[in-house]
Amino acid sequence: MRAADIPEYVQDGVVDCGITGLDLVHERGAAVSELLRLGFGSCRLEAAVPTESSIDALDGLQGLRIATVFPRLTRRLLAERGISVEVVEVTGAVEVTPRLGLADAIVDLVSSGSTLRTNGLRSVGVLLSSEAVLVGRADGDGRADTLARILRSVVDARATRYLMLNAPESALEEICALVPGSRAPSVLPLAEPGMVAVHALVPAGDVWSVLPALEAAGGSSILLLPVERMLA
Repeated sequence: MRAADIPEYVQDGVVDCGITGLDLVHERGAAVSELLRLGFGSCRLEAAVPTESSIDALDGLQGLRIATVFPRLTRRLLAERGISVEVVEVTGAVEVTPRLGLADAIVDLVSSGSTLRTNGLRSVGVLLSSEAVLVGRADGDGRADTLARILRSVVDARATRYLMLNAPESALEEICALVPGSRAPSVLPLAEPGMVAVHALVPAGDVWSVLPALEAAGGSSILLLPVERMLA
């Protein structure tokens, strides 16, 4: 199925739930429930102008013609900022419209920004951060919520690592203070007198910066393991 059609399929009960982009859910205006953000397909809905333009912020778009494949979303998000524009709806190749004289600026999805640069455009602001989401029927029977809980255990686990290390008991307070994002770590006595094992769940993005500090505090035999499932 086309990602753009999935919000309506879910709304109309053709399917119980579906995966699509958050931007498409808002653009289609379907009556669905957002069950889970899935952590992939990240992109941004941005406004962009020709590189030679003097506009350097979203406020500068006031009264201009904006080309986009997201007319509903563009009008709403700019109106929320008090910006009134003329929306030019197109179905593709949004980036070329300013050079063709069809619009003064564009609103489109951006990931790396390379397409904007290739077409002589630059961003003046982000309107919406999007990613893949699981959506369900607003009047669903609960089965989609069960699926969302299962998927959430995987999504949460991706961002987490299981940290294990050995340390002198005398350094335990300092090491526990260094462990990021964790509730109280598990502390287990070792066969060697005065030594303990520390086990903790830590955010994957923080762990590499904290490893040298853990080692300097007396941590040894430090292991990092991926987490397959994690239920809060």
